[in-house]
Amino acid sequence: MRQLLSWKEKEDAFLSTPDERKIAHAMYSAFPVLNNVADDIGKVTLAQDLASIIDESSILEERKPRGRMELKRFLELRIKKRVKKQYVDGKFHFLMENVIANPETLEDAYGCIILNSNIDISMTKPNMSFASTAKELHSGSFDVKANTYSVSTRGVQKEVLVLPNLKLRAVQEAIRIVLEVVYRPHFSKISHGCRSGRSHSTALKYICKEISNPDWWFTLHLNKKMDASNFAQLVSIMEEKIEDPYLCTFILGMFEAHVLNLEFGGFPKGHGLPQEGILSPILINIYLDLFDREFFKLSMKYEALSSGSDAHQSGSPSTLRRWFQRQMKASEVKDIINGKSEASEAKNTVNGKSDIRVYCCRIMDEILCAVSGSEDIATNLMHEIISYMQNTLHLEANSPSGVLPCNGPHGIRFLGLLITRRVKESPAVRAVHKLKDKVKLFALQKETAWNAGTIRIGQKWLAHGLKKVKESEIRNLADRSSVLSQISCYRKAGMETDHWYKLLLKIWMQNVNAKSAESEEIILSSYVAEPSLPKELIDSFCEFQKRVDEYVASETASTLALLPESSTPVITTEINAPVHVIEKHLLRYEVTNSRGYARSATALILQDSDKIIDWFSGIVRRCLRWFSECSNFNELKLIVCDHARKSCIRTLASKYRMHEDEVEKRFDADLGRIPSTQEWDQDVANEPSDSHVFENDEALMYGILHSGTCLLSLARITSQSRPCNCFVMGCSSSARSVYTLNVMERQKFPGWKTGFSGCIHPSLNKRRVGLCDEHLSDLYLGRISLQAIEFGAWKVGFQRIDRDNIGEE
Repeated sequence: MRQLLSWKEKEDAFLSTPDERKIAHAMYSAFPVLNNVADDIGKVTLAQDLASIIDESSILEERKPRGRMELKRFLELRIKKRVKKQYVDGKFHFLMENVIANPETLEDAYGCIILNSNIDISMTKPNMSFASTAKELHSGSFDVKANTYSVSTRGVQKEVLVLPNLKLRAVQEAIRIVLEVVYRPHFSKISHGCRSGRSHSTALKYICKEISNPDWWFTLHLNKKMDASNFAQLVSIMEEKIEDPYLCTFILGMFEAHVLNLEFGGFPKGHGLPQEGILSPILINIYLDLFDREFFKLSMKYEALSSGSDAHQSGSPSTLRRWFQRQMKASEVKDIINGKSEASEAKNTVNGKSDIRVYCCRIMDEILCAVSGSEDIATNLMHEIISYMQNTLHLEANSPSGVLPCNGPHGIRFLGLLITRRVKESPAVRAVHKLKDKVKLFALQKETAWNAGTIRIGQKWLAHGLKKVKESEIRNLADRSSVLSQISCYRKAGMETDHWYKLLLKIWMQNVNAKSAESEEIILSSYVAEPSLPKELIDSFCEFQKRVDEYVASETASTLALLPESSTPVITTEINAPVHVIEKHLLRYEVTNSRGYARSATALILQDSDKIIDWFSGIVRRCLRWFSECSNFNELKLIVCDHARKSCIRTLASKYRMHEDEVEKRFDADLGRIPSTQEWDQDVANEPSDSHVFENDEALMYGILHSGTCLLSLARITSQSRPCNCFVMGCSSSARSVYTLNVMERQKFPGWKTGFSGCIHPSLNKRRVGLCDEHLSDLYLGRISLQAIEFGAWKVGFQRIDRDNIGEE
């Protein structure tokens, strides 16, 4: 106690002012009381004080960003604070001048680009001057065209792709973050693409769980490359929330320089393709937000006119719905309810459904609509949406399949997946079917035993009748595949043929009229053994089989009639992965051959063994991650894991000219990086629920989370005479090798998202890029995308550009 008081006296001497002492005593009051002494209330020991300092420091360390995407979110939040300061009178003012043309904003945007390239910011020296760039933007002297480069195809009909350099890309990233801060809170809930908390998986969950009992559905394909009229519409939308003519002028300058590739329906979005650009996702969502709002109005119009919708929701009338009905024009009411046919309403009443529901799910420019109601209502809704797209948004819209029944056998294609409606049986119904299968299996076992016994009796009868056949008469008529050769235990030694058996059997078959028999065993069983058996035994077996057939046919119907109403089958939505399309990709990327067997990938043989394994590991991880929500996930998992592992082993065997067994022994530890079916299930089960929250955020990982596997072949090894730096933005390492990018296909929209890069711009075919070992593995494993590669960064020797490899215009 004396030591504690002496320490307290020293502290009071150090805290000279009364206010400091009051604050200190208030801080001590949060700790436990010591020894229940009145004079010592609120006091702590020095050890407890130091321990609290350690706890506070640990809390501060936990608050620091740990992962690269968490650090990216931290940088975006710093820009977000600057954007919110510009919000005045319901609009954001002068964002270009006060936020984007700010060296700190450009530095944070550059950091986001570096993080997308999977590079440590603290270990990277910026390759641009943020102060000078901000000055150019602020003064309006920033030249967009001077900060772009183009690549094109060879030949007469050239297809040109314009891409930004690192300086312009940093400005684009700053604009993207600013626009997302402005518009992200206002996006509709039906939009799932490129948003925090909403992604490809949330769209699938919405389709399966939130769309209840749909009757009809259809998809819409948008086809239009943004022109001047579309851009003017986009600017008018942005002016509703942003008061900044300079920002709109700068975006117009990028549009005129063709560095903004805003194309609806031109290629599947989300693969991390270079032609996508970093501004395309947010601009497409801003443009199509008009459609989202229009669909909300359409849903109110259709659902408000439904007579049974109030009872469906809460059992009481809705004041809002009644008010909306009063505001509707009489002509619109007549067109929707009484216009087409009264049979539609009767159909809904017969089906026990007197209300109307409309649903929509949109990911970028892919749209799925579902209707719970009549076919006429679904058709009217589709025509109204197409008319709005064409007349208001100036987009070419069509529905390739038209309105389809949800309970149809073929389903509908959306997001590269097949969506169908299937009957989900109750546990009682499944128990009935399980019992039926058991009875059928028992009857099949008895039938198999009966056939085997009668065949054996027939073989014994045949062997007994041919015991006295002379070997010398049939020595030259050998036939080892005959039945007589197979029953050697009943023949004389040395008998090798069945000449007399064939002749006698032919005559006998004509007598018993057994020409239509499928095999010789059936003849021995049905025409030899069974007629000789007791009639009571045959009748007993036939009666058993007859009773089984009657039981199986009648048991299901009679049992279902006795089940309660709650046990009736429920129709659910199932999502299936396109297994046949994935098999075609495996064939195209040389993982399998034309017969479906694993083969060696010749394009990868010259690369290091670690990179070969990384490429196959990337295929498996992408497919298993993307299709984890599918109903046929187990089937897909077996196909992909098995083919990828076997193809990797055979590729390594061809590389080192070794037997496959030796390859498995030598690379056993490295091959473990390719997930197997059991390992993947264990990883998913052991993964914490709050892990990788930022790594699975599509807004942060857009283009990386869904980046497809590309095929790179080794072009050459760099040397001192022909050096090359890594092409990844922000990477200053030297590239050990130069690789050729192989475009395997040019997909049409909508593309199947299968884990393989589709619809790569043809100008990038056979394009050579330099990559360091770290970023080559990152590209194979899906940690970066092709957007992180600067295709105009070719450096050889004295900084000269190899135009044959770059194709720069």
